[in-house]
Amino acid sequence: MRRVVLAGRGELAEWRDAARAFAAAGILPEEIDWREKGAEADLAFQRDAMPPAPVTARKPMTVPPAFIELAQTVLCHTDPARFSLLYRLLWRLQLDRQLLEVASDEDVAHARLMAKNVRRDAHKMTAFVRFKEVGAVSADRRKFLAWFEPDHHIVRRTAPFFQRRFTDMDWLIATPKGSAAWDGERLTMSDEPCEKPNLTDAADELWRTYYASIFNPARLKLKAMQAEMPKKYWKNLPEADLIPGLIASAESKVRAMAAREATQSLPFHDRLQEAARTIPAAPEAPAGTLEALRAEAAVCTRCPLHAKATQTVFGEGPRDAEVMFVGEQPGDQEDISGRPFVGPAGRLLDQVITDAGIDRSKLYVTNAVKHFKYEPRGKRRIHQKPNMGEVKHCRWWLDLEMALIKPKLVVAMGATALAALTDTKQRLQDVRGKAIAIDERRTLFVTVHPSYLLRIPDERLKADELARFREDMLTIQRLMLAAA
Repeated sequence: MRRVVLAGRGELAEWRDAARAFAAAGILPEEIDWREKGAEADLAFQRDAMPPAPVTARKPMTVPPAFIELAQTVLCHTDPARFSLLYRLLWRLQLDRQLLEVASDEDVAHARLMAKNVRRDAHKMTAFVRFKEVGAVSADRRKFLAWFEPDHHIVRRTAPFFQRRFTDMDWLIATPKGSAAWDGERLTMSDEPCEKPNLTDAADELWRTYYASIFNPARLKLKAMQAEMPKKYWKNLPEADLIPGLIASAESKVRAMAAREATQSLPFHDRLQEAARTIPAAPEAPAGTLEALRAEAAVCTRCPLHAKATQTVFGEGPRDAEVMFVGEQPGDQEDISGRPFVGPAGRLLDQVITDAGIDRSKLYVTNAVKHFKYEPRGKRRIHQKPNMGEVKHCRWWLDLEMALIKPKLVVAMGATALAALTDTKQRLQDVRGKAIAIDERRTLFVTVHPSYLLRIPDERLKADELARFREDMLTIQRLMLAAA
């Protein structure tokens, strides 16, 4: 029996060189004891494990490309049996080239299960790494640190993903199984285990706000949630400390939601007629004021949307605001309350702009369309995107708002707001993050609507888009300072 000791950190070349040497010498799988390097050995190969000279008459072993791909993944697993399993498959493939297609084969099934576990671990790393800001490299480049606890040797395998996604910042991902670092030019790997750092930053509260906004108690399924976000990751996620409370209060929140749905506000016309009969008329506001414009818009019937909406949801903010945020249309909670951006998207927006150092009280917020467009589905009201005809009808009110407020910077959140403000069909991604001069006195800045962030199903994309939205708010803050 020949004992072979490998470092076993997911390197294909290490195992391949050893396997190639033993295969060339005709050493059978059952004649090799594969071990992972530890305290028992300091050498990659023990002295008695070195193979004899190759058998010159022996035909070289070949494998299909699928085996190389499978081996690269399986070698990242932490099971010590992975080395012998792959060497056994190597020998068996010489007799049956289609072996890997036999899903019922015990060796093939074991290897594929290992590969699946490695891929899942890598996916969880891309979803649950949370970077913490630890300093600045330069005026326009910051430095971040993240901690993750993988089950397998996936750091080298997964690091290129973070290099592609976060190439504009310096970062270090530390794990008990090694680390990866990016300095803007070079990706550096280390197999040395790291100790867990103790770090927090302002983004922790943003993650909590975001998670609380997207948590739907009516759709709570504990098993499914723990399958996607296993408990072992919770200790390193800032939003995880909210989960026990959100779960405990889910039942009461569902009952409260049902009660609100059962007492849903009357349609616009019935509510308007009832108010007209019971409420004394308010004093008429002076013409040319924001209050007069709001009162005029309250009885708007310029398009069919008014017929089903509870009420007009007009803009809100100071009369002399230098910055105006324009969204798409009011949502369900805005339609009931009569105020813009008070639902989940509004709460997320408030948190992000606060983190960016923007004073919310100095902003004027409004929507391109002033009535809630929806489709009834049982007791629920499902948001529907307004069409261009409805957007153009409501442009009347948006133009009057801008004429009274006279903002220096207008922020278009979403494609509908962009279309309403520019009368064009530009792709939002083509102009996002850019400051565009509308005229000599006014600048347009384009970003996504916060409700888009709440609807993203993929955790990795959510994290990327949330970080990008935060960067947009920081850019807006700089534009505000420049215009002051």
